[in-house]
Amino acid sequence: MASVRLKAVAAVAAVGSSAWGILAVQDRALAESDHGSLENVRRRIHQSDGLVPSREVQESALKGSSSINPLDVLVVGGGATGCGVALDAATRGLRVGLVEREDFASGTSSRSTKLVHGGVRYLEKAVFSLDYKQLKLVFHALEERKQVIENAPHLCQALPLMTPCFDWFEAVYYWMGLKLYDLVAGPRMLHLSRYYSAQESIELFPTLAREGRGRSLKGTVVYYDGQMNDSRLNVGLACTAALAGAAMLNYAEVISFHKDEATGRVIGARIRNNLSGKEFDTYAKVIVNAAGPFCDSVRKLADKDAPLMICPSSGVHIILPDYYSPEGMGLIVPKTKDGRIAFMLPWLGKTIAGTTDSSTTITMLPEPHEDEIQFILDAICDYLNVKVRRTDVLSAWSGIRPLAIDPSAKNTESISRDHVVSEEYPGLITITGGKWTTYRSMAEDAVDAAIKSGKLNPSGDCITSRLHIIGGDGWDPASFTVLAQKFIRMKKTYGGKIVPGVMDSAVAKHLAHAYGSMADRVATIAQYENLGKRLAHGYPYLEAEVAYCARNEYCESAVDFIARRSRLAFLDTDAANRALPRVIEILAAEHKWDRARKKQEIQKAKDFLETFKSSKNAQFHDGKHIGS
Repeated sequence: MASVRLKAVAAVAAVGSSAWGILAVQDRALAESDHGSLENVRRRIHQSDGLVPSREVQESALKGSSSINPLDVLVVGGGATGCGVALDAATRGLRVGLVEREDFASGTSSRSTKLVHGGVRYLEKAVFSLDYKQLKLVFHALEERKQVIENAPHLCQALPLMTPCFDWFEAVYYWMGLKLYDLVAGPRMLHLSRYYSAQESIELFPTLAREGRGRSLKGTVVYYDGQMNDSRLNVGLACTAALAGAAMLNYAEVISFHKDEATGRVIGARIRNNLSGKEFDTYAKVIVNAAGPFCDSVRKLADKDAPLMICPSSGVHIILPDYYSPEGMGLIVPKTKDGRIAFMLPWLGKTIAGTTDSSTTITMLPEPHEDEIQFILDAICDYLNVKVRRTDVLSAWSGIRPLAIDPSAKNTESISRDHVVSEEYPGLITITGGKWTTYRSMAEDAVDAAIKSGKLNPSGDCITSRLHIIGGDGWDPASFTVLAQKFIRMKKTYGGKIVPGVMDSAVAKHLAHAYGSMADRVATIAQYENLGKRLAHGYPYLEAEVAYCARNEYCESAVDFIARRSRLAFLDTDAANRALPRVIEILAAEHKWDRARKKQEIQKAKDFLETFKSSKNAQFHDGKHIGS
């Protein structure tokens, strides 16, 4: 009887999802009068009950455009900036579509440093170079830092960062610099920075070395920046944009552009569905190129002789066990032996360390070089009282930073750390550069440029600075207690028997932070669909999350789940490998995969995990690394 009731509930939910999708498409054709205010947008998202339109509905909306009835904006690229552009444009009442050739956040946006930072390094440059432009970057980043944390409180939080000082000059210099950082932040400040003595510092960070390079620790200066779960924030942006009326489609690649024969203006694109292999046309008044490191390849579709504007830089990060850094305190080393920055931060129950900044080539799956991993290990070893071993590396990955040269700038010697918006070809606007922290204002600038280029008629101004990402509205830090008290985890044993399990604090906290106010949906699946088992020993990820993400977050592959809906691949490559069979089994049931597709998923996921250079993916001989 219970199973019958459950199927009925599931059927109603499915119908509701489809109905919402159809309504969303219909709404795009209306005179967008109810889009124009923040409250109307919030109500619209709330009324959807978190049920995003199906993938089929979204593809139909893109196919439904024509040269006579085009979309207002078509966004190319589903990273932070692209999804930010789609959300901004949709909430201004514009008809919006977005295509991403892989998954949302599959590139740079899932491989970041996980910091939402105000740019303290830019402040140092501004002071010593008397550079007002650098100071403006700091003001801008601090304002955006505040907005990101407030709009996604379940996925972002303030993190104290400790800077060790091994002589008194360093102590005074960093203390004064970080007090200036507080002053510049003003009302946007997270918490006041402060100085700690050597003894207090060791108590706060037990693995911190008292001696370093022949010098003794004098004390530390602690300041605050933000930290985030980057890919989950990106997926949240994509789903929020979908709920606001944008047609969001991952695994959809632009293979060519359509141009107006008379004017040469870009008016549409040929799209290939990379899951089905089928192609279709989409038309738009303006196309926004937000493809991150791949911006140049999109630009070359409009002009094969387009000069390059991306200077790719490699950033490598490693994951270590939690005992290397205390919970709730990070370590920042402003200058290593070769002048680069190194850090060690607690993240999702582990320690993340990095980073490198070196030129690289653009590839779909960048891999960290062994010397970069060793550089990070050596850099943090100098500041710790424990030896950091290569065998402790649970995961290591590389991300590509799309540093940009403005094609319209007269002087191209200097690579911009700020973002660049340009329209070199009529109808095609490129937005690139910048950083995760400023994705929202980058999107705002891109939409402003699109409105001007396409003579669009939005029904309101930009409201994204005050719009919660799905899961953030009404979220409370203590909400995990409700999950722990209200739900149990029903688990199916290998023998097929159903046994109850406790919704313990670790799982409840994880669900509350990963899904925000949507966490009870996941807990409901865990309890009533017998999907309450953990996917990997020692990690709080549940089987129910796979089903939830397949139904509500456009999770289309095993890699989508282990890398971006959950962070298992980034936290522990070996654990992700162990979880794969069950993840694929659940996704196969949700998406109706056949045996061939399941086999293909296993191979793709294993190939993907091979690019994460954990100690188990590296080659050792007599305890020494011999190359990868």
